[in-house]
Amino acid sequence: EVKRRRVADVPIREVLDSKHAYRWVNPVISEDATIRNAIPTVIEGGLSGMMVIEAPKNPSEKDKNNHTESPRRVVGLLTSRDLLRMMAAGFKDENITDEEIVNKVIGDYMTPMSQVIYGRPTETIGMCRSLMSKLGIKCLPILSKEGKVEGLITARDMNDYGLSASDRGGKKSYLNDVSERVGLSSDTSMAEPPLYMNAHLALEQKPLSVNMGVDELPHPYKTHDGVGHNRRDHGPQDLATDLDLSEDAYFCTRVHLEDENDQFLRDVTYFGVADGVGSWRQYGVDPRLFSHKLMEECENILLEACHRDKDIGGGKFRRVIPPADIIAQAYERVKAENIIGSSTACVALFDCIRHQLHFSNLGDSGIIVLRHIDSDIAGTLKRDRITPRAERSSDLRVAFISQQQLFSFNHPYQVGWTGEELSTDEHTSFKTARDSCTTSIHLRRGDIIIMATDGLFDNVDIDDITKIALKWEQGVGLIRGGDIAAREQRWAMGNSLTILSSEKVGSLASELCEKARENSLDSSKDSPFALLAKDNDIMWSGGMPDDCTVIVAHVVGRSADD
Repeated sequence: EVKRRRVADVPIREVLDSKHAYRWVNPVISEDATIRNAIPTVIEGGLSGMMVIEAPKNPSEKDKNNHTESPRRVVGLLTSRDLLRMMAAGFKDENITDEEIVNKVIGDYMTPMSQVIYGRPTETIGMCRSLMSKLGIKCLPILSKEGKVEGLITARDMNDYGLSASDRGGKKSYLNDVSERVGLSSDTSMAEPPLYMNAHLALEQKPLSVNMGVDELPHPYKTHDGVGHNRRDHGPQDLATDLDLSEDAYFCTRVHLEDENDQFLRDVTYFGVADGVGSWRQYGVDPRLFSHKLMEECENILLEACHRDKDIGGGKFRRVIPPADIIAQAYERVKAENIIGSSTACVALFDCIRHQLHFSNLGDSGIIVLRHIDSDIAGTLKRDRITPRAERSSDLRVAFISQQQLFSFNHPYQVGWTGEELSTDEHTSFKTARDSCTTSIHLRRGDIIIMATDGLFDNVDIDDITKIALKWEQGVGLIRGGDIAAREQRWAMGNSLTILSSEKVGSLASELCEKARENSLDSSKDSPFALLAKDNDIMWSGGMPDDCTVIVAHVVGRSADD
């Protein structure tokens, strides 16, 4: 008798074997191939993604599709979505032709090896599905212990597993599963949006703005000579408050830049944080210099871009600069001044017209977005504990948490300079802006964006951050008694309370910084850092004293200057 298994418990190796038994397609393409080469390869092979292999080193090498040649090294991953992005970027650029677009080289746009997420043959369908869902990826390379890519797994491959040829085709299968679902009638139309979305959709047509607040605190035991580790030597009055001691740095600026679609000037808000790596102090290097200079140059690049072309007399401004490009350019300037050190970096821009937040994060700083979402409506949102609607005081939820990047526990990715060029391969924590986690989030009016260094997230649980934000909203009068409907009615009448928000948003950043310091000094309760340390077999209890910088952006309907 065959033992029955849940599909989620099936090893992914069996899915690959089943896929290859029906059809074998070698999912590879050379890094010097163009979009013109890649599109037929994707269509003819029915591929969602391809492993990119290094280009032939000399003309005498055999053709890349000849499997008798010695295997070439894998250098990255390319998906069909990447091809669409490449073409979309080309269509937006008025200075290049269609011919130049299709001749773009894929090696310049692929996901590099250092960022490719992979699975193992022994892992299960359930684990791979969960990983792909969390990271929003379409295909997952399966890597053997020997470092060989055994194949690519997609959601379709996992759905097809266990279906026989008769399940997929034949008269009976068609009559049972397909025949009544073929074809749409001529009067088919799109449904109206749900009623609960009407208020949001009415506001979607209007530009948004953000009110910014910032606060920071140095490591509580930091001195000009470094950090004193004996807590008993410090009373509350001895805790550091001099902001010049902090290895964290930040910038916030609003500039006028040209929109890439309609060439109109837009107000664009940029902000970022950097956390200097304190271990440089062991080598006689001040860790503050690199992080502070990096953020300073980020702001300089934006201010120069805002004024450069107009000052020349052309009357035009530079276009909006992606966050990853800002980090890369700022790093080159820091390196040019030979400033030794390293830091994490997180830079974001707020697009007031499209209601989007674009950001790039390298290391263990991060961003969370808090939003009021009624759980009777958003029932698909997962909660650790379902509380009846009548018993809940708020529906303020975490709508987004950015991905953090670490080489190992407490060893984040970082951008840095040692005085000489170093390798940025997968075996080092030194990375480039291209390796950052880059994504976009759709925002709504009333959202609270919190960007912070690890001094906050290592010491304050996400749920506690949410509670502090809710208490702030209620305390300053932005939410009264948890009545979201009343807030939306107020918005509809044009009352944004933006001046109140601009005056009070800084107090939320201060409350979060103070809570992070309080928890970092509490040895009686394990912090998020301590819990994660124990998960990684490292004994740690209590909080994690550190520098802390918090930037809060409150999304409102109009600027406080309006």
